[in-house]
Amino acid sequence: MRLRLTEYTPRIGPHQRRVVRPRTALRHTSLSAPDPIGLLLGDHDGLNRLAGLFSFAAYSRHTIVHVPLRDGVPPDEGWGERVDLVLAHHGVGLRASQWPDLRRRLTHGTPLTVRTDEARTARDTESWRARRSHTNAPDDFRHATHARTFFLFGTRDLFAEMATEFAYAAGWGPHEKHAARGSMAFMTAFTLAEPPGTGGHPLEIDICFKPYPPYAHFKRPGERATRRSRPAAAP
Repeated sequence: MRLRLTEYTPRIGPHQRRVVRPRTALRHTSLSAPDPIGLLLGDHDGLNRLAGLFSFAAYSRHTIVHVPLRDGVPPDEGWGERVDLVLAHHGVGLRASQWPDLRRRLTHGTPLTVRTDEARTARDTESWRARRSHTNAPDDFRHATHARTFFLFGTRDLFAEMATEFAYAAGWGPHEKHAARGSMAFMTAFTLAEPPGTGGHPLEIDICFKPYPPYAHFKRPGERATRRSRPAAAP
C-alpha cells in the first residue's frame, strides 16, 4: 500500500522527534477511548488506511504515528468522546503528558510517500501468533488517554498483528448484511493491558465497519449495480 504522509521533526530540549500523520484526514473514521470498551468505527477507506499506518508503525521503531480522528464527520451511532490516535514503540520514550507540547510543534511538515509490505506484515503476524505463548515479550499494548488523544505503545509484532486485523475488517466489512442498511458491523476487537489491581470488564477496543452516509451509495460486493432508467425518447 502507498501511504501519503506528512513528516515532522520537532525538537524538544536535546531530543529530536520524528512524527508522521496522514496527509489527508480519515473523514469517516472515529475512535472513542476504552471505558472499559472503546469503539473504532470506520469505512473501507479508513480501515484500509489504518491497516497501512499500523504496518508502517510496526517497522518504524523511532517514529511516532499521529492519526487525527476527532474532527472527522461525526458518526450517527456509537459511544464515548472522540479522540485522536497515536502509535509508538515501547522504546521511543514518549510520555502522554509530553504530547500537547509536541503536537503544538507540528507546524512545518514535509510531504512523504511510503510503501508498506503486506506480505511481510502477514508473515510476521503468523510467526508472532505461533510463538506468542513461548516468548517473554510483551503481548499487550500499553495505553494511555490524555489531551483527547489515545496512545498505543507496542512492539513490531503487536502493530503488525493489528495491521492484519484492520485489513480483515476493511476487506470483509462491506460483506456484512447490516452494512447495506448503514448499521455498524462488528469485525474484531483487541484487548489492552490493565494496570495492576484493576478488576471488572477487561479493557478492549471494538473495531467495526460502517459505510459513510448517505447509505444509498453503498452496495455490498457482488450485488448488481442499479442504473438510472433512461428518459423516454422524444416523439
